[in-house]
Amino acid sequence: MEPIALTPQMLTVLVVIAVAIFLFVTELVRVDVVAILIMVALPILGLVGPKEAFAGLSSNAVVSIIAVIILGSGLDKTGVMNKVAAPIVRFAGSSYSRAVVGISGTVGIISGFMQNIGAAALFLPASIRVSRQIKIPLSRLLMPMGFSAILGGTVTLVGSSPLILLNDLLPTGTEHFGLFSVTPIGLMLLGSGLLYFMLFGKYILPEQKSATGEQRVGGLRILKEYGAAQRVLELTVPDDFKESGKTLEDLALRKAFLVTVIGRAKRDGSEKVISPLRTHRVMAGDVLVVIGRQDNIKKMCDHFSFHIQPGMDVFREDMATDTAGLLEAVVAPDSPLNGFTLRKQGLLQQFGIMPVAMYREGKVFVAGVVDIPLKQGDTLLLHGSWESFSRMRKSPDLLFAGPTEYEVFRKDKAQAALFAFGLTMAMVVGMDLFDLNLTLSNCLMTGALTMVLLKVITIDEAYKSVDWRTVFLLGGLIPLGVATEKSGTAAYIAQHTLALLGQVSPFTLLLVIAVLTTGFTLVISNVGATVLLAPLAWNIAQGGGADPRLAVLVVGLAASNSFILPTHQVNALLMGPGGYRTIDYMRAGGGMTVIFIMVTMFGIWAFYGI
Repeated sequence: MEPIALTPQMLTVLVVIAVAIFLFVTELVRVDVVAILIMVALPILGLVGPKEAFAGLSSNAVVSIIAVIILGSGLDKTGVMNKVAAPIVRFAGSSYSRAVVGISGTVGIISGFMQNIGAAALFLPASIRVSRQIKIPLSRLLMPMGFSAILGGTVTLVGSSPLILLNDLLPTGTEHFGLFSVTPIGLMLLGSGLLYFMLFGKYILPEQKSATGEQRVGGLRILKEYGAAQRVLELTVPDDFKESGKTLEDLALRKAFLVTVIGRAKRDGSEKVISPLRTHRVMAGDVLVVIGRQDNIKKMCDHFSFHIQPGMDVFREDMATDTAGLLEAVVAPDSPLNGFTLRKQGLLQQFGIMPVAMYREGKVFVAGVVDIPLKQGDTLLLHGSWESFSRMRKSPDLLFAGPTEYEVFRKDKAQAALFAFGLTMAMVVGMDLFDLNLTLSNCLMTGALTMVLLKVITIDEAYKSVDWRTVFLLGGLIPLGVATEKSGTAAYIAQHTLALLGQVSPFTLLLVIAVLTTGFTLVISNVGATVLLAPLAWNIAQGGGADPRLAVLVVGLAASNSFILPTHQVNALLMGPGGYRTIDYMRAGGGMTVIFIMVTMFGIWAFYGI
């Protein structure tokens, strides 16, 4: 192989890469601004053409990310992703380790059969909902999920772009790799990533308290002084309940204990009622959800022998913070409620809202709220679903103190959203099976457009859902990869690094190829690193006595070892929602990078006998 000499253009590219990495690490300016600086500087320095500098913004990868975010937003707004999150929440309980396994493990397996970025984007809304419901900072869930999406791409030969390309890069006549040739190694990589975060997640991941999705509510005095002390708990009624069959009014729970029952169901989850009426009967074996001060709830439970559950079970989804909560409302001056009771007007019963307390002239009333004649200025503390509050806002009778944080699901559009997603997946699969003249971005943007045309989301909502920082970050890095390849810088580094090895064992040679590929995939795209290094690795392996086919396989696997910098599409996608900085990726990604190389080499040794 003819030696490649260092040219001034290569040196300029190396300086640009060094400056970019320095700015990424120090964060003197935001990462997306760094990417824009790169786009502007490259044509000025003569490293790429004027059109190539901005070609990244219209690349297949960037357009795919925009489309898949819109698809995920549509699925989320219809409540589909909440259904996906529900079994994960049940499995996780309040355990961080089980939450990581539930979310990240699911994403990892799915990522083995679709693009990494697609799997991560689709589970981003579900991860947010899990974070809110089990009170775990989102920053501790998203990075494990993202890393698992990348690791899951190694489970099959169609899980990531480098592995999809692999057989095309082998010389003519070489035995091709099968769909599941990499599966044992890929499963080991995914398992090691899950174990890594289960054991060390709390030490290496940042804790962004603002990402937990805690409810923001109105700031009136009733909520500050009374509502903040409220607890929503799930209780079970014992099988030997002596008062079985009595109504809520007969039990006088509000009057005697200042506790409000906001949900009732059978133990198996049947006959579930939200905001039950006073005439509803409490039977032995029932499950109740109550709201009140914790000491009052305990007194009530001691009196009736109710059992306080450690967490929500039957009502987990119904009482999740992104489904229901507390809100304040003020009786308007010209409201028809003036002089009438809530019971007589039946307003709250109509909307399925439960009154918890009322504030009037410095006093808080809990018992008998529904029977107190209302006056203008009375402030009510209400509990209900955000959907009910949304419908109730259209009534002029009450003025709500501040907006609810959580949007109302468009459940009537769920089937339309699933149709759009199904159409997208059918096009993606058909593209590969029938060799259609389409790209991934064509398929995904078709699905995103279908979401808009079927009115799952509006076009304005589609625009707002896109994280433009991610778009410009990737759009700026793509031309840098082009400059690195076109100038010969990548080939120069690869050739001279491998030439320094001399005569080494086949295992050591493959290890160096894995390390070299890892370095390249952090700077240029994983596809670019694979295309560049696969033929070089083949030739070096032949000369060094190693199996060249395995050398190409190592390149395809190690091209997914991109965790230290937010340059991978998945890492860039999650950087904004997770509130991550470059240093966070370096802290968590450093260990994952080493583990990835170790597990990959062990898998090559164990399953291919080097």
